[in-house]
Amino acid sequence: MLSDDIRYLTGRALWETENLIKCIPDELWNKQYDMLPMWKYVYHMLFSMDRWYINPCDKKYSPPSFHTDTLADLNAVNCDNDICREDISAYFYRIKVKIENYISSLSDVELSKPPQGCEITRFRLILGQFRHWHRHMGIVCGFLIQDTGKWPYVLNMNGAYPSSPMPNFY
Repeated sequence: MLSDDIRYLTGRALWETENLIKCIPDELWNKQYDMLPMWKYVYHMLFSMDRWYINPCDKKYSPPSFHTDTLADLNAVNCDNDICREDISAYFYRIKVKIENYISSLSDVELSKPPQGCEITRFRLILGQFRHWHRHMGIVCGFLIQDTGKWPYVLNMNGAYPSSPMPNFY
């Protein structure tokens, strides 16, 4: 079933995202890359996961309390405010639980239909979010590799999760 594959791969992707966030050293959290701080790339990725993985048209959607109009916009160089690691981590865990709850009972039939108020099928939303999500994970990984020489660990398709606590590097 496709929904089983989505649950399996989403679980692995969420683990990789958590590990990636934990791999960012404090001294790089506010470092500028193309005039944007590292945390803004992470927030952009998380905000998109939060907004687009399930239903971008959900009228009940509530962004995090620290969100502003340009905070997730990578074209907006001026940052409205800084986001600390603790806020990003708390936001990630909120998204993780939300996505895990959503996919826990998702069926293949539901995948072929759009969520309420949306014209895009659930399957396309999830695939589109995987594309976007992992593009931005790659950008952040590139910054980390450039500045630390370390590669954040990425799970292969069937390998075991590392037994050591995060952060995990190669």
